[in-house]
Amino acid sequence: MSIETNDTLSEQLLRELLEAETAVWTALQQGDVAADLAALHPQFLGVYPSGFAGRNDHAEQLENGPSVAEFTIEDVRVLPLAAGCALLAYRACYRRTGQDKTAAMYVSSIWQRCDGAWINIFSQDTEALPAGAPNTLP
Repeated sequence: MSIETNDTLSEQLLRELLEAETAVWTALQQGDVAADLAALHPQFLGVYPSGFAGRNDHAEQLENGPSVAEFTIEDVRVLPLAAGCALLAYRACYRRTGQDKTAAMYVSSIWQRCDGAWINIFSQDTEALPAGAPNTLP
């Protein structure tokens, strides 16, 4: 008989959410509209430097093909919010399709378990400061 500790459950939750989040990035990398839509809740809300976006807005970035050429997900953290609901936070380094320069941002995504699968209901992206830039926040 195995007993799962809170640490084991947190590690499992982190793995599951990281897999789900990676699927969203992979959809952007492959230009896969169907996979992008499947990962997002019908009431998905994205908060970006450009403003608010819904599920269809998120998928529209793929109408001309992939929007991301490459990406990495780093410094991942998970915060259980309620039964079947958790926040995944991380730093993403990525390069847009057709661009030479890489960029970085911090992402907070809220995932909800629906019918046995994780679905993204909220995401907020915050542009990362350049290396060495002073942080003006306390």
